[in-house]
Amino acid sequence: MASILFGGNPATTSGELPKVSSKTPDFKLTKTDLTDATLADYKGQKLVLNIFPSVGTGVCAQSVRQFNQDAANLENVKVLCISKDLPFAQKEFCGAEGITNVEMLSDYKTGKFGADYGVTFTDSAFEGLLSRCIVVVDKDGTVTYTEQVNETGEEPNYQAALEAVMNA
Repeated sequence: MASILFGGNPATTSGELPKVSSKTPDFKLTKTDLTDATLADYKGQKLVLNIFPSVGTGVCAQSVRQFNQDAANLENVKVLCISKDLPFAQKEFCGAEGITNVEMLSDYKTGKFGADYGVTFTDSAFEGLLSRCIVVVDKDGTVTYTEQVNETGEEPNYQAALEAVMNA
């Protein structure tokens, strides 16, 4: 369990992020067109998993905007923005914001991603949602960097994530 903060108050997650140098846990998430996405779909590509509670909150929306901007300049890198938002809401947000350089994925069906990656809030007002984290994966499927953001209301360290993916 990770001990983090939500609005300055203690909150916990269901587990710990995958360890650096470990193989990335497989996943099955839902794309905005309601088709499935699995880790195998991104084989041979570097990944930034931008994990967050909901695109309907300011900090989460900003993380998608920032990674969308940053991803435009990256080669052989996919930025996957993962939440439990319904795919319809994710698609609407991207359309309204002109988001085209990241891929939105949802864990709404089973919550298995949140459980497998240890990022599901187990308490607080966000219980059941995903905590704000970054996981960087190299082209061989190995975790090279992780960040569990300590205070949910703060943005991740974008620069560290981008440096990690460039060095992956």
